[in-house]
Amino acid sequence: MNREEILKALQEVHYPGLERSIVDLKVVESVTEENGKPIVTLSMQNDEAFEVLESRLDALFGGEVEIRRKASTQKKSINYGDTANPNNRAPYAKKVIAVTSGKGGVGKSTVSVNLAVALAQKGFAVGLLDADVYGPNIPRMTRTAHETLRWNENDRIVPSENFGIKIMSVGLTTPAPDTPLVWRSSVAVSALIQFLEDVEWGELDFLVIDMPPGTGDIQLTMAQELPIAAGVIVTTPQPVALDDVSRAIMMFKDINVPIGGLVENMSFFIAPDTKKRYDIFGEGGGEATAQKYGIPFLGKIPLDMQIRAFSDEGTPPVAMGDKEQKGYYKRIVDNLLAQIL
Repeated sequence: MNREEILKALQEVHYPGLERSIVDLKVVESVTEENGKPIVTLSMQNDEAFEVLESRLDALFGGEVEIRRKASTQKKSINYGDTANPNNRAPYAKKVIAVTSGKGGVGKSTVSVNLAVALAQKGFAVGLLDADVYGPNIPRMTRTAHETLRWNENDRIVPSENFGIKIMSVGLTTPAPDTPLVWRSSVAVSALIQFLEDVEWGELDFLVIDMPPGTGDIQLTMAQELPIAAGVIVTTPQPVALDDVSRAIMMFKDINVPIGGLVENMSFFIAPDTKKRYDIFGEGGGEATAQKYGIPFLGKIPLDMQIRAFSDEGTPPVAMGDKEQKGYYKRIVDNLLAQIL
């Protein structure tokens, strides 16, 4: 194969996890020849991504082209900070808010979206980063699921925008909404650092990060790489959820992240016909947990069918709901701002 044929073939090879050619991303350092054998040199830092590409290219060229790797001299630092003295990979954001939960399914992403939109409604410049790489729901909840990554003339990623906020999610990198991201944690962390550093966020008052549930690599890395102004923890009143949220609280305390407060989601249900209140998941658990650990209690959000429908339709309740529905989130934001401003 000659150089032109190799480059043409490389143009069809996408970087792992992205719908963009390794040629367009300037991962291909050179196409040369030694002793009659073509050589493709890739300039990249990520070990696992290189292994994936090496395997793909060996299969593509049938072993007739040698694949080499050159560490990019232009690659930004991947030296991690520590939680006592974190890096600041988002100097464009005045304050970073990390929204997390002890377990999945408690409404963390819903709270993240409405918190970000409520901040924007107050006139702040807000970005929303979906760091829940294995369950990215932010595109659906912000009606941006149909969008794909775009790059500007400076080769920086352009965030999606809706409801007055800028949005970036790993869910926007996949060819279809149901495409699974079968990534090891090191690849996921590298992708999130790219979203912090290579997205054209502009100047932000707040960067809201929708974290994955639990206490793992991504939570630790975000605490190492960002000076987080406040962690917001979401739970339901159910004892099983509160067991897990206690661990999330202690994680933030252990890694020196200030806790802005606790939100109790799905707190109660008002029957639409009888207006009778039902405490389906228990009562008072969130407030009791906040008191136990000495952290602020930011507010309650009911189990509301219309809030659920708004979220599934991609229309945040704080933007499209009635006065009462908007009020739940607005009060939470007011209480949070009282802690961090």
